Amino acid sequence: LLTGEPGTGKTELARHLAWRFQLGELIRLNVQTTSTANDLFYQYDALAHFQYSQNHAEALSDEQVEKRFIRYQALGKAIEADRRRVVLLDEIDKAPRDLPNDVLAALENLEFYVPEIDRTYTAKPENRPVIVMTSNSEKNLPDAFLRRVVYFHLPFPKPEQLLGILAKKVPGLEEAQLDLIIEHFNELREDPQLKLQKKPATAELIQWAYLLQEMGFDTDGLEEPHRLDEAARRQLATSYTVLAKTQEDLSAIQRRLAKR
Repeated sequence: LLTGEPGTGKTELARHLAWRFQLGELIRLNVQTTSTANDLFYQYDALAHFQYSQNHAEALSDEQVEKRFIRYQALGKAIEADRRRVVLLDEIDKAPRDLPNDVLAALENLEFYVPEIDRTYTAKPENRPVIVMTSNSEKNLPDAFLRRVVYFHLPFPKPEQLLGILAKKVPGLEEAQLDLIIEHFNELREDPQLKLQKKPATAELIQWAYLLQEMGFDTDGLEEPHRLDEAARRQLATSYTVLAKTQEDLSAIQRRLAKR
């Protein structure tokens, strides 16, 4: 179970695990508020099957029903696979309260049943999937679920870590320029007077640094924004649109610039 601010790389960590241990492409499922345990394994298109039955006299075999109307989802794909896979259940805290426990119960047996074709899929113990579940901590997860997972909180990167990230993601900027971008970014994140509803995270920092580079903005101006000329000030104010995620946050950040 991974927690951490949105945009700090929880999904990328799951993808890295799949790459690092050579377990194939990451299998990802975005959990919804309406998700059920079955949705994690497979989806059955009952309406399409009914329409087919109305228009065709001959009955389909179970294999044909499976091919036409059943789509295997994240855990279903992992269990029926002939190798070990990594599955990402993104934002598990959005799910109905019983879903996390249903997932763990199913994984204990490493199997699921598809009643529409009367078939049970069972994984070999050596193919037990690696399940990564992320949470934005929007609501508490069941205690029984928490007792049975390995928990890790992904902390927000330190300045030196952000420097390493930006150096790889936004090539072409010198270290001194990246330092100024990171310093200004952290000032916005940590300014208590801004009262941001959603602090910009690593993903926004990467986008912002890339935008500044594309705009040809002189990053030296970030050291003393009050000395920027009118054109550069407008440019910087415009760039804040990739950092803020609400109109209130954007207005607060732009007002901060106007006062300086």
